[in-house]
Amino acid sequence: MGDMDILNKVMLVGNLTRDPELRQTGAGKAVTDLSLALDGPGGTREEPEPVYVDVALWERNAENAVQYLKKGSPVLIEGRLRMDRWEDKETGQTRTKLKVTGDRMKFLNLAPREERRDESARKEAGK
Repeated sequence: MGDMDILNKVMLVGNLTRDPELRQTGAGKAVTDLSLALDGPGGTREEPEPVYVDVALWERNAENAVQYLKKGSPVLIEGRLRMDRWEDKETGQTRTKLKVTGDRMKFLNLAPREERRDESARKEAGK
């Protein structure tokens, strides 16, 4: 492995902290920013301190996220880390934030809540 062979791969499973909203870039590309809450270290064993991660999804992934996900939805994201840089308008200082660009997304629970309830009722009635 040479000096320039750098691995940048992230896999996360978490729940959305808010409903995703679709935006268009100036070039007309669809994008949405997800905020994921992950179980993290810290806190107590019973209640780990959550870790919050911002994930940007583009094009079809963004459209699917907006269509199928909402606050609380569990999702698996596969992607890569990137560093956002901007200038703080008040202080003039350069600020940075580590974010994830999602390349792949997997819904961990696609069935609408009502369908799941109906299914459980059917199973109990069939006992």
